[in-house]
Amino acid sequence: MDKRQKFAELMQRPGVVVVPGTYDALTARIAEQAGFEAIFATGAGISNAHLGLGDVGLLTVDELLRIIKPMCERTNIPLIVDIDTGFGGYLNVQRTIRELEHAGAAGVQLEDQMFPKRCGHFRGKRMASIGEMVGRLSAAVDARKDPRMLIIGRTDARASEGLEAAIDRVHRYFEAGADIGFVEAPQTVEEVRTVADAFKGKPMLLNLVEGGKTPLFSSAELDKMGFKLMLCANTALRSAIKAVGQAMAALKKEGTQTGSVQGMICTWQERQSIVESESLMDLEIHYDQIALEADKRKC
Repeated sequence: MDKRQKFAELMQRPGVVVVPGTYDALTARIAEQAGFEAIFATGAGISNAHLGLGDVGLLTVDELLRIIKPMCERTNIPLIVDIDTGFGGYLNVQRTIRELEHAGAAGVQLEDQMFPKRCGHFRGKRMASIGEMVGRLSAAVDARKDPRMLIIGRTDARASEGLEAAIDRVHRYFEAGADIGFVEAPQTVEEVRTVADAFKGKPMLLNLVEGGKTPLFSSAELDKMGFKLMLCANTALRSAIKAVGQAMAALKKEGTQTGSVQGMICTWQERQSIVESESLMDLEIHYDQIALEADKRKC
């Protein structure tokens, strides 16, 4: 089944969909093998992992595309891509949409901050006007060729304008053509419930960041409230940071890979399986054999 069709069907199916954040083709494949039905290309994770820098709008669209293309190619489940503020003006938004559609993205998240944007749980965010964001969404809707590539309209207005204003913004974003709504960083259990109640019957995403501004919930709790997507944007990246840090510390302390490091790493076979090394080498041997037979016939 087409990935966009899969995503569309997930959105129509009863129940909340848990979507982990991934930041490269390897973590995307690991998430797929764990059984997730959709994944999210997190801008924060990509900035952290590939630039070694915080999520403050430094990632370029070309850098993003270089990472997204293999994520799409190496997985069979829908990929939702964080495109920040669209990487420029309205025409830039349209080019970004076309490039990601061509790459195979099943959905995108577009937000209403001013450039340079910041992580939704950071201080100092500056908001675009409602009209500016409506323009971005309109440009995105007009640019996509496949209406099944879904557009998430996100607001970061809770921090500076309050929850009611943030909810009003997302209602406007639905009117402008957003397929899914997203109020970033509600700060209490009651605020999360207020968001859910404000959008009954509409698909909504909630981002759960460990240690961030929003309380954590289970998928069952969010399902009961009526949310459609449960985004766990940081979990993979932060688990990797901790695991690599522990393994490096043990290696430095012990000076050997035969000590405690052994219990901190995957096996050789596990790594080879995830990246399909054996099948790739078999394929190379197959074409080597074709080449040899062709040379024999020439003689």
